[in-house]
Amino acid sequence: MNGQASNLLLATLPAAYQASLLARLKPVSLPLRTVLYDPDETPKFAHFMTSGIASIVSSMADGASAEVGIWGHEGLVESFQLLGKARIPSRCFIQMEGTALRMPFKDVQKEFLEVPEFRAAVLQCVQSQGFILGQLAACNRLHEAEERLARWLLMVRDRVESETYFLTQEFLANMLGARRTTVTAAAGELQRNGLIKYSRGRIHIVDPDGLENAACECYKTVRTLHQNFYGPA
Repeated sequence: MNGQASNLLLATLPAAYQASLLARLKPVSLPLRTVLYDPDETPKFAHFMTSGIASIVSSMADGASAEVGIWGHEGLVESFQLLGKARIPSRCFIQMEGTALRMPFKDVQKEFLEVPEFRAAVLQCVQSQGFILGQLAACNRLHEAEERLARWLLMVRDRVESETYFLTQEFLANMLGARRTTVTAAAGELQRNGLIKYSRGRIHIVDPDGLENAACECYKTVRTLHQNFYGPA
C-alpha cells in the first residue's frame, strides 16, 4: 500500500519524516460498519484513510441520527481529538468499506505535540474539515432533500473517485437526517430525471453534470474546500 499516494495528509509531509512515519503505520482493512470511535471516548487508534468512506454521525436522545461529515483519503479521521481534552459527542464508523494506515492514538498524540510539520498538516486538516462541517450544517437547515441528496452523492463520488458505488438505505437516510421514505422519494426523482441509477444499494451516476446542476450551491463550496485541503497557506 502506498501511503504517500493514497492519503493526502501524509503526502504533504517532508520526505524523510514521511518515510519514518510510514514505517510505523500499519495497513488495515476496514469492513462496513467498523467503528473508528464512539461518542465521548478516546480513540484506541488513529486512522489515515486510504480508501473508502468514514461517516461522522450525531445521534439524539430519541434515537434519530444524522450524518454531519465524511472522511475519505484526504485526512486523519481522529484529528479533532488531537486538539485537546474535550470529548467528541459524535460516532465515526465505516459507511463504505475501505483501507487505512493506522497507529495507536497515543503515539499519534506524541507526534502531534513533538513534530511541527505533522502538527501543521493536522491543523490544516482540522480547519478544512471544520469549514466543511459548518457548510453542511447550514445546508441541512436551508436546502431541500433532493438538492442535499445530489450534493451528498457527488461528495461521495469525489472521495471514492468513481461514478459507481454502493450505499445502504440507512446511510442515505443518515446523510439527509430524514426518513427513508423521504430518501426514497428524492432518489426516485433523481432517477426519473436520468441523473442516477439506484438499485439494491448500488448508485451509478449517469449524468454527473446534470447531478451537479440538481445539487444545492453547497456542493461547489464543499468541493472547493476539499480540493484545497492541503493547498498553499
